[in-house]
Amino acid sequence: MAGTAQVQSLVAGNTTFALNLYSELATNSGDLFFSPYSISTCLAMLYAGASGNTQQQMSQVLGFGANQQQFATLFGQLQAELATDQQANAIALDIANALWTQEGFPFLPAFLETATNQYQASVNQTDFTTPADDVAATQTINDWVAQQTQNKIQNILPPGSINPLTRLVLANAIYFQGSWTWSFEATNTSTQPFYLSSGAYVEAPLMHQPSPTNQFGVSPADTPMFNYMETNDFQALELPYASNQVSMLLLLPSQVDGLGQMEQELSPALLSNVLAQMTLAHVDIFLPRFTLESSFELSNTLAAMGMPDAFMPGVADFSGIDGQTDLSLTHVFHKAWGEVNEQGTKAAGATVGTVGTSGVMRSSVFVFRADHPFLFFIRDTQTGSLLFLGRLANPTSSAGSALAPALTITPSANGLKISWPAALTGLTLQQSPDFTNWTASAGVSQDATNSFITITASQSRSLFFRLSPQ
Repeated sequence: MAGTAQVQSLVAGNTTFALNLYSELATNSGDLFFSPYSISTCLAMLYAGASGNTQQQMSQVLGFGANQQQFATLFGQLQAELATDQQANAIALDIANALWTQEGFPFLPAFLETATNQYQASVNQTDFTTPADDVAATQTINDWVAQQTQNKIQNILPPGSINPLTRLVLANAIYFQGSWTWSFEATNTSTQPFYLSSGAYVEAPLMHQPSPTNQFGVSPADTPMFNYMETNDFQALELPYASNQVSMLLLLPSQVDGLGQMEQELSPALLSNVLAQMTLAHVDIFLPRFTLESSFELSNTLAAMGMPDAFMPGVADFSGIDGQTDLSLTHVFHKAWGEVNEQGTKAAGATVGTVGTSGVMRSSVFVFRADHPFLFFIRDTQTGSLLFLGRLANPTSSAGSALAPALTITPSANGLKISWPAALTGLTLQQSPDFTNWTASAGVSQDATNSFITITASQSRSLFFRLSPQ
């Protein structure tokens, strides 16, 4: 259809942003997983209200079209195309958008109409002006995200992230579940070394899908074939889900220590060339069974990528939302969860942005043995959209991180009590006013069950807490 080329241009912009964001987040070591589509969608809804330099910076960093109304229409078409992936009833791909708006705030009708008509977002009114209502609103939004992601994304908004200056919260949630077109037999899974570097490894469950050959080294005609290509530097393999509407693309460096070099070379052109050169082949596949979970606050990252104005009160221009220049983007929270096993893949992601007003406050058999760090993408094969993007550095540590303990926050006589199980060792409670400068929390006590600290009412500034390995 006529819009196809334009939609593909939109997808290309989203892909460029996804890989640029990956390069920023990949500077930290360890596993990494996020949904670039979710982040782009959440910020696309906000982009409908951007003007001036704020609009130009968002367009450049996020790869969005300069014509905002046309861009919103194309994004709506893309979302509709992704929704058709469910028609075969072979996968689940649920995408939901929502806005929470301040009661009585003068939002421009055109902004709200774009959100509802193009992004199919539900619009919910609430009152952010009192702390008690902010707590309730935070819980409501967290519950919505959990419901939309089959409870895989919990508590995306931390306490204090919504305050009486908040005027708008935008959210996207995405949930994917797909069974492999050719599943791995559980009996073929065995514990084998996964090499972290040339001199270190861990024991991890490696799934195996053999490609049998006869006495002449030729695979039978009914043996599954996969899109595959290789160079001197890496191998690429595409594992389809169901009817191949969605697939997982894996990029495996040839060298155990080759991931860093591959990340430096990662680009839309590289992905495009890989996909263009792949051909059907018989492949003997080894792939770790793993679970990943990551969470980010992206404000500083996005500002560093070239859109600082959006986060600066008095500088940000979102006059397309309310006709004024009093709003700025305060936080962009993102969480993602993924599980890969013998049957297939489940993945969930969510992004929440908070907006506030200024104020104080080949045909032979190849062997693809993914037994060292690699990259992977879950992509829609019809549009080319990257739904999820990740790096597996250690399949054993990632499984542990998915089970990381949650902090419990309960009212106390003096303020708030933050606690976690005392039996958990090797963890330190840290705090930060802005998600960047983390310091160890003082005054940690213990009882028979929990470790805890108490935050008094006099400590009125916003603080964020996390448990971190010692």
